[in-house]
Amino acid sequence: MTRQEIAILLLLLVLCTIVAALSPQFLSVVNLQNVARLVGTYGIFSIGVGVVIITGGIDLSVGSICALLGVLLSMMLVEWHWAPAVALAAVLLLGGVLGGAHGLLITRLGLQPFIVTLCGLLLYRGAARYVANDSTKGFGAGQGFEWVRALASGSVGGVPMPFVVMCVVAAIAWVLLHRSVYGRHLFAVGHNAEAARYSGVRTGAVVAWAYALSGVLAALSAVIIAFYTNSISPASHGNFYELYAIAAAVVGGCSLRGGEGTVLGIVIGAALLQVLRNLVNLLDIPGSLDFAVMGAVILFGAVADQLFGRRMRRGGP
Repeated sequence: MTRQEIAILLLLLVLCTIVAALSPQFLSVVNLQNVARLVGTYGIFSIGVGVVIITGGIDLSVGSICALLGVLLSMMLVEWHWAPAVALAAVLLLGGVLGGAHGLLITRLGLQPFIVTLCGLLLYRGAARYVANDSTKGFGAGQGFEWVRALASGSVGGVPMPFVVMCVVAAIAWVLLHRSVYGRHLFAVGHNAEAARYSGVRTGAVVAWAYALSGVLAALSAVIIAFYTNSISPASHGNFYELYAIAAAVVGGCSLRGGEGTVLGIVIGAALLQVLRNLVNLLDIPGSLDFAVMGAVILFGAVADQLFGRRMRRGGP
């Protein structure tokens, strides 16, 4: 583990200790399972957004992708009676296609990531509302696809499936980012895209695949969240998920300038945010402060990143 990962982990442990002292209910089995479920759910798409941030980009479309794909998954299974395996494959493929389209618009047309993914946020939200006719979708009793529900919202030995899935995704992402040629190219593009291009790195392909990966992980989260809530309102489902993902990545050590970050740090960052949210719930603090916490976390991360980057540029200790 790096110093930064150790520091974030220690911060998480201190926070957990404080929360447990303020509310003993925090250590109850039911509460810990609920926190683990949320950490897994949010951690999956946070890893995808973190990979994009490492390239120096941003992805604001995660929440709207979750809404659109959640609606489509419900319609595929309940209304169109697709085979569950086909519906899951279609949702994951569509997520990858949407993310890849973002990457191509950014790399081929030279559009800014902020603009492209902001347009995606608006476009997919509108599409979700149109497809669902602005009505709430769900899965009912889940007859005919019980195994999908079990995979998305069940548990293994008391450990929620979303947390298990996140651990698998994190392990694969760790190998991809920290033990593969693609990972080296990804960090090189984030540090200096021009230098990477002159070194023979296909920077456009590296960035496009990063956005495609973010889309696939958003789709995977969409499946889990849809079954967890069993109610997908196209107007509000997935609202502000992109902020949680960005905050988790920033807290986890991803530099908003690009070129820095680790998978483990992102996972710890996601856990830190969910413990903070749990603290808000346990102490009956108004839930509206969730957004204040997100804003403060992102601002703190941006300030710390700027100060650290300035010190590095000056060659200071």
